[in-house]
Amino acid sequence: MQHPTLVFGPTGFPAAQAADDGGPVRTVGDLPRWDLQDLYESPESDVLRTDLAQAESDAAAFSAAWKGRLGEVTPAGLAEAIGEYQRIDEVLGRAASYAQLLFAGDSSDAGIGRFSQSINERLTDISSHLLFFTLELNRIGDEELSARLTDPGLAVWGPFLRDLRVFRPHQLSDEIEQVLHEKSVTGASAWSRLFDETMAGLRIPLDGRELTVGEALNRLSDQDRAVRERAAKAIGSVFGGNIKLFSLVTNTLAKDKSIIDSLRHYPRPGSYRNRSNMVEDEVVDALVQAVTEDYPRLSHRYYAMKARWLGLEKLEHWDRNAPLPAADERIIPWDEATRQVLAAYEGFDPRMGEVARRFFDNPWIDAQPVPGKASGAFAHPTVPSVHPYLLLNYHGRARDVMTLAHELGHGVHQVLAAPHGYLMSGTPLTLAETASVFGEMLTFRALLDAETDPERRRLMLAAKVEDMLNTVVRQIAFYRFETLVHDERKSGELLPERIGAIWRQVQTESLGPAFNFTPDYDVYWTYVPHFIHSPFYVYAYAFGDCLVNALYGVFTSGHAGFQDKYLDMLRAGGTMRHRELLAPFGLDAADPGFWRKGLDVIAGFIDELERA
Repeated sequence: MQHPTLVFGPTGFPAAQAADDGGPVRTVGDLPRWDLQDLYESPESDVLRTDLAQAESDAAAFSAAWKGRLGEVTPAGLAEAIGEYQRIDEVLGRAASYAQLLFAGDSSDAGIGRFSQSINERLTDISSHLLFFTLELNRIGDEELSARLTDPGLAVWGPFLRDLRVFRPHQLSDEIEQVLHEKSVTGASAWSRLFDETMAGLRIPLDGRELTVGEALNRLSDQDRAVRERAAKAIGSVFGGNIKLFSLVTNTLAKDKSIIDSLRHYPRPGSYRNRSNMVEDEVVDALVQAVTEDYPRLSHRYYAMKARWLGLEKLEHWDRNAPLPAADERIIPWDEATRQVLAAYEGFDPRMGEVARRFFDNPWIDAQPVPGKASGAFAHPTVPSVHPYLLLNYHGRARDVMTLAHELGHGVHQVLAAPHGYLMSGTPLTLAETASVFGEMLTFRALLDAETDPERRRLMLAAKVEDMLNTVVRQIAFYRFETLVHDERKSGELLPERIGAIWRQVQTESLGPAFNFTPDYDVYWTYVPHFIHSPFYVYAYAFGDCLVNALYGVFTSGHAGFQDKYLDMLRAGGTMRHRELLAPFGLDAADPGFWRKGLDVIAGFIDELERA
């Protein structure tokens, strides 16, 4: 079964409130909640029950019809089988998407948790009938498959077969694959559920209130340093009180991954993710090396400036996202954020703006920060026969507007790629982040160009630099953290103190000498969901940001037909690799100088701030 991947409106709902600093309550307006009825009406839906029953029957019939025959079947027969496999798999993906989104909307509800787990178990049972299919496809010899792909009907499925064969060297026997498949519901997915439910249930006592983790983390961007410090210590205290549980989850998942990686003969912990992203280990190494070598001219240099701007000899960890002096703390209402983002998208190309507008004209966005809801943001593609959904936690800050632009980029990309069908519309994470980061850049540039006040432009530029550092430097530091933890876990379980020491090490390296890290920061690794749900995902953000910086440079140079080429790139979905997609723009990610181009954009912004 292909698992839909998280790569990040109606009125009439209660108005959401911005963070209350003791003054008047500031409202961001009516925030949309999504309506999942385009998937299913409810967990008790008769349609859902019928879909699962029919899928189970169809999957069993599919196995009876095709198992053991793929080696001899004609090209037309193989094309027919892949089409039927996709049809059944999309039904399973639809049910999986509904359960995932329902759980993300309120993971504190025991009934929803039970429903999500039962769906997961049911889908695992049904998809066990389909497991043979990709295994048998990969046992067809290269020459034999190439000969069959000369048939036009089968050639349509060429990208699916190409990407599937990336995993051919790591494929195990049918019996072992079956065991791993059936055990998954009591393995990594169960530990992930424990993490989600625990994190959703945590409450941070702060200033006489009980805040969710997301609300408390939002206080780390407060103008008042005392508020930031109290929030940081309260968060650290609660995370620290649960550190044994989070350490157990992390150790168990790392060991589980190590066992499977060993069975599949992956050379290192990140190799599976790289194969999934259709990039070589060496390409990722080049990106990581380029960023880490640039720490001094990027993050170290910027945060030294920020310390001076804030009048501090040293920054504490709760100062990292502090607003700059004279920064405008104006709350941006949802309607205004919507107008800003849509104007940027439509200004780039009306066709992209039309797709983006659908998300606001329909209940496809959930933006209210409410208890039990997943923190952060994501775009879920669901299945091509429906549409994506966006989850946000909108507090009305400038960063939230950029988050909206980011997730909307994912959503537009997913809509444009949908015609390729369930098996070929999805993109590797590295390319998925391209559309989202490009959407952010469009929005930022539009707002910066419209601003005439020099001081406000400086503040906007500084905020953009911080976002880029969070996207590039911080995510590569996260990747380094994961690598060190997984490597060391091979020698035995890591104590919470050791995981915290590794976290402090990579943060010190990446953020630089401007920071002093207090012991309570050693537990802040616990809240990053990517470590749990998608190990080694995080470098995709840096990949996408550097790629977009280079791509945007091509756009601003007046490259002929850029908009058409860009939309064609998004429409390609998963049918083309990054080398093919970037070639029309004259870019090549395999070029050693490619990453430097992206990092030079960030360094250039910092140069401009130094001159301001």
